[in-house]
Amino acid sequence: MYTTSAYALYILISVAITVFVSRTLSKNGEIYLVDGFNGNEALAKSVNHMLVVGFYLLNLGFVLLRIQGFGKAANIDDLLIYLSTNVGTVMFILGVMHFLNMFVIHAFRSVQLKKNRAESDAKVWLARNQDTAVNTKL
Repeated sequence: MYTTSAYALYILISVAITVFVSRTLSKNGEIYLVDGFNGNEALAKSVNHMLVVGFYLLNLGFVLLRIQGFGKAANIDDLLIYLSTNVGTVMFILGVMHFLNMFVIHAFRSVQLKKNRAESDAKVWLARNQDTAVNTKL
């Protein structure tokens, strides 16, 4: 009796949570990507958009796959159990995906920062040695 309502509520709640989390991560994560891509805003925006699309595909696909595992909701108790279990699972998966995403972005950013530091150190070393070489020739 409540099965259709359970499915509809589950989809609506899950989509709303997914959209909220995606927008929040996209908005707040873009500056982090810009820094990781050495100020290249166009590249950061492009990568950010691809991450959002992948996030939607994975999460909404998971939400839809979870529907098939439910029996009949005969009463309000069944409806609430179904919703809490499935929405909780979606929220858990969203959290895991967020931390995995942050780990990968942090690792990428760390490599970029080390690379930038090495390039900067090399320029400083070259500048110092060029000054020394010029002074010894005189």
